Amino acid sequence: MNWSSIIANFQTFNLADLLDVLIVTFVIYQILGIVSRTRAGQLARGALVVGVIYVVATTANMRTVTWIMNSLLQVGLLTLVVVFQPEIRRALERMGQTDQWFLKFFRVRHMDPATRGSWRSAIIAICDAAERFSETKTGALIVLERRTDLAEIERTGTPVDCEVNPEILGTIFYEGTPLHDGAAIIEDGRIKAAGCVLPLSNNLDLGKDMGTRHRACLGIAENSDAIAIVVSEETGIISMAKNGVLIRHFDRQTLYTRLVDEMIPKEAAADRSKGFDTFKGQVLSLMDWRKKEGEGK
Repeated sequence: MNWSSIIANFQTFNLADLLDVLIVTFVIYQILGIVSRTRAGQLARGALVVGVIYVVATTANMRTVTWIMNSLLQVGLLTLVVVFQPEIRRALERMGQTDQWFLKFFRVRHMDPATRGSWRSAIIAICDAAERFSETKTGALIVLERRTDLAEIERTGTPVDCEVNPEILGTIFYEGTPLHDGAAIIEDGRIKAAGCVLPLSNNLDLGKDMGTRHRACLGIAENSDAIAIVVSEETGIISMAKNGVLIRHFDRQTLYTRLVDEMIPKEAAADRSKGFDTFKGQVLSLMDWRKKEGEGK
């Protein structure tokens, strides 16, 4: 391909081609993100090794190896679907959340002042309770609902529907109470249910010091966009799970900062809107000035 053909291709490049490239880039980026966050990364590397062996065998005319590889590749697609079934299901579920894709793409987030205040009070209470749980090594699992509806998860527990405060959370997770082994679900800054059963993660990279609570914490983060907080009853370590990733060793301040950033939309959108209005006003003023100048001439 010479320079003239390259220039000719760019001359025929239109908006549809640009959209095509952007969609493919976004899909590849999301796939790589899913692969890097889950056990699919190890499986993908194994599939890459198999592909390299097949290319080498074909190039070197190794008939036996090539025949074996061809036989494996005939059922390869079905095998990949079976092996990657959890990741494929999770990706399709997130693709089905059209509002989440729209908000992620356009960075549009809105929350009314009442809900914003409820979430701020709830986050303070959650952080205070998590600090106490860490000091006393009390196991706890708290899920903060965002855009994914957790009604099915709530039905596995006991309805509560009350404000969030450290005393209520302490009562829920006090060892010996009927609800302490399950998760507390918080929606719009209120505790909706407690003692809920969460899906467990199959992640093989979790350490031996992390038990069922941590697997449940990571599992709900893998299957939804919720934020999950877990306190270990053995070590007192505070951890948080988001988008299938478990982050450990939070203290009260770092947990508060992270939760506010995740759960309460910033006012940046409003600031940008104001800036846009100001810019728009300046443009209109300039147009009026040019119009008057033209009339004066």
